[in-house]
This record gives sequence, structure tokens and C-alpha cells, in this order.
Amino acid sequence: MAQKKSDKLKRLVAVQRHMERMAESDLGITAQRIEENARSMDMVMEAIGSLDPLHRLFAQNYADRFDRLSNTDKQLHSLQQVQEMKLMRERAKGDRLEENRKEARAHEERAADDDAIYDLIDIRFGTPASSKLGE
Repeated sequence: MAQKKSDKLKRLVAVQRHMERMAESDLGITAQRIEENARSMDMVMEAIGSLDPLHRLFAQNYADRFDRLSNTDKQLHSLQQVQEMKLMRERAKGDRLEENRKEARAHEERAADDDAIYDLIDIRFGTPASSKLGE
């Protein structure tokens, strides 16, 4: 039996929702990395501002480290923006597919109802199939 359009779309919706969950996961990982990077930046800033003589010896190293962390922060925020846009695209695709599936399902139900009505009309007013063979 041929597969219904709504069934095909249902499978596509499931795949698309999975893609959406993967995009959400990627975004969550990036957000976690941003938080970790921010904590590292805070710790380096505390070390730079410390009055401890040991920290003063490594001031240039701390400044270099802060510069690297700052660059990483910019990169992570850019990545986060890209991932947010991707998530919105994936969600929109899933929503569109879901709407198409619902429309296809409604169309299939209308077609089935129409066929049932035509069958009833044929039964009530039509001639039996065996009598048509004799013509």
C-alpha cells in the first residue's frame, strides 16, 4: 500500500525535531563554555589586581592569559549567535513541516469521507457491478 503523505511528513517532523534538539544541545554547550570562560577571566582579573608579591611576578603572563580569554569570549559569543539563528531556523522548519502534516492529514480525511459518501451513493442508487458486465 502506498504511504500517505501525512505519514511521510510525520517522519520528517520527527527528524526535524531531532535536529532542533541537537541545535539546542550545541547552544547549551556553548553557553556552558561561555560561563567557564567568564569564570576564568574573573580569576585572572583577581590575580592581576592582587597585592600578593607572587602574583606581581606573573603580571605579564596574566595579561596575556586575559587577552586570550577575551578573544575566546568574543569567539564564543559569535558562535552562540550563529547557533541561536540555527536553532530558530530548525524550529521554523519543524513548525512548517508540522503544519503541512496537519493539512495533509485533513486533506486525507476529507478524501476518505468523500469516498465513503460516493460509496454510499453507489450502493443506494447505483447498479450492482454484475449487471454492468452484461452491457
